[in-house]
Amino acid sequence: MEFKSVNVTIPAGCNIILGQTHFIKTTEDLYEILATTVPQAKFGIAFTEASGPCLIRAEGNDNELIAVCTKNLQDIGAGHVFCILLKNSFPINVLNPIKNCPEVCRIYCATANPLEVIVASTEQGNGIMGIVDGFPPEGVEDEKAKNQRKDFLRKIGYKL
Repeated sequence: MEFKSVNVTIPAGCNIILGQTHFIKTTEDLYEILATTVPQAKFGIAFTEASGPCLIRAEGNDNELIAVCTKNLQDIGAGHVFCILLKNSFPINVLNPIKNCPEVCRIYCATANPLEVIVASTEQGNGIMGIVDGFPPEGVEDEKAKNQRKDFLRKIGYKL
C-alpha cells in the first residue's frame, strides 16, 4: 500500500464539500438539494462511480465549477467520492440536506481552506484515508479575536 497527498483546487470565493457516496443517482440528487436549498448559489458537482463503467458523473449550474470538481476527482482517483464546489453560499446552508441524502455515506470536509486529501493506493484502487484542512492552530482565542468572530458572524447575517 502507498500513501500520497493530493492538493485539491478550490477557486477563489468558493467552498468545497468532499464526501463519500454509493449510487449513480447521487449527482442528480445533490443537484436538486443545492438548487432548491440556496437558489442563488452557483455550484458544480462531480461523483466517481466505483463499478460498471467507473465514470465521473458531473452536474451543476456553473461550467467552471463543474470542470474543477471533475479535475479534483480525477486527481484523487478514488471511487464513490463526490465533490461539490459552492459559490454565493456557505456549506452550513446545505450540509444537513446533503447528509440526509439517502446515498451519502460520509462528509470528509466542508471548507474554503487549502485542502489536501490523503489517498491510499492498493492493487484494487484508491481510497480516501483523510484530509488536511487548512493550517494548525497558532494560539487560543482572546477577547479581541472573540469580538472579531462575533462581528464577522453578524456581518454575514448568521447572528443578530
